[in-house]
Amino acid sequence: MRLDNKTAIITGGASGMGRAEAEAFAKEGANVVIADLNQEAAEEAAEAIRSAGGKALAVKTDVTNEQDLRNLVETTIAEHGQIDVLVNNAGIFDKYATSLETTENQWDFIFNINVKSVFNLTNLVLPGMIERGNGAMVNIASVAGLVAGKGGAAYTSSKHAIIGYTKHLAASYGKDGIKINAICPGTISTPLIADSLKDIPADAIPVKRFGEADEVAELATFLASDEAKFMQGAAVPIDGGFTIQ
Repeated sequence: MRLDNKTAIITGGASGMGRAEAEAFAKEGANVVIADLNQEAAEEAAEAIRSAGGKALAVKTDVTNEQDLRNLVETTIAEHGQIDVLVNNAGIFDKYATSLETTENQWDFIFNINVKSVFNLTNLVLPGMIERGNGAMVNIASVAGLVAGKGGAAYTSSKHAIIGYTKHLAASYGKDGIKINAICPGTISTPLIADSLKDIPADAIPVKRFGEADEVAELATFLASDEAKFMQGAAVPIDGGFTIQ
């Protein structure tokens, strides 16, 4: 199995792409740690994985709370000894709010979840990976980080920031044996954007459909595995061809 005995933290792992990633990682042999603010949903997701024969632990985590992030890392290390893979998946959408429609509080809220939490958790996990000389990080960005017309002002800016941060990390820590890449999903049918899907024309996508969470999860599994050992600092679109137009 591609992730046999590796320990992976997945933020926002209780639903949507995060849950699909947790399930995919567990099928590949990983010890999955589901970090989510919704403890009940995280426990349910972990139990479903365990019932299917996988290994999973749920840790209630507010990614904007630094103490929660420290607890997540400490709990994972206490349970499994180390952290081999980090998937920074937790994020929030701004429903296409333009700059003039975005308040400063809304801007800060989006950036605290989508960017600052990634910075804080990454810095907690990096030292152990550097010490061991190996590790993998997968940051969930968006096609809104590649083109300007696929999200609101704050969301688009936050996902551009994640791609830039991913490239910085790869350039800085690739020499330490750490593989760091980003995934840029297009329109994926998840609860996060369920209210917005009715307003998004699938005809604008070359394959004429929305993506599924398990398709993103398969890409995340590949990037976390040794099969992607020569990939570094990539921002990989999975968008049905949206960004080729």
